Amino acid sequence: MMLYKNDIEQCLTILKNGGIILYPTDTVWGIGCDATNEIAVEKIYALKKRIESKSMIILVADETDILHYTTPQTNQIYDYLKGIHNPVTAIYPDAKNLAKNIINSDGTVAIRIVKDDFCKEMIHAFGKPIVSTSANVSGYPTPGLFSDIDVLIKSGVDYVVKYRQDDDQPASPSTIIKINGEGDIEIIRP
Repeated sequence: MMLYKNDIEQCLTILKNGGIILYPTDTVWGIGCDATNEIAVEKIYALKKRIESKSMIILVADETDILHYTTPQTNQIYDYLKGIHNPVTAIYPDAKNLAKNIINSDGTVAIRIVKDDFCKEMIHAFGKPIVSTSANVSGYPTPGLFSDIDVLIKSGVDYVVKYRQDDDQPASPSTIIKINGEGDIEIIRP
């Protein structure tokens, strides 16, 4: 933890004050904020030049956190996730206790339980879910490395995490799944 203790402290200060951060996730570098703060979420949409109807992912630290932000109607997603080792984002119905502009127009929310130690510790310390959207302007390719992130994004956030900026293995976005009306797992993004 010593490697990123200062980064977590800085992030917590920014998140608690409604700011936005640029941070490494268990997938690609993300732009994040307090997922319960509507004004902070608006800042991310503005920075990414993204329309609000295109929702974003939120990260939680533990499976039990999901119950506070949605009303899952089945354990099927949990069972599926237990057998997967790669990062998977699941779309859940009936989102609640989140900023209105993070919830999709159909009432769903995309949630990923992080496995990355840095993210897990930061979210635990913050005590709320954090937005995670790729660190790019909407419509541009998702950067696989910190060095690929546009200067507009780097200069547009309130804090840039120093930890893992030197990673040289490009990262990939998570798989996204959803349970369809028939109760089957549907893969939205492989």
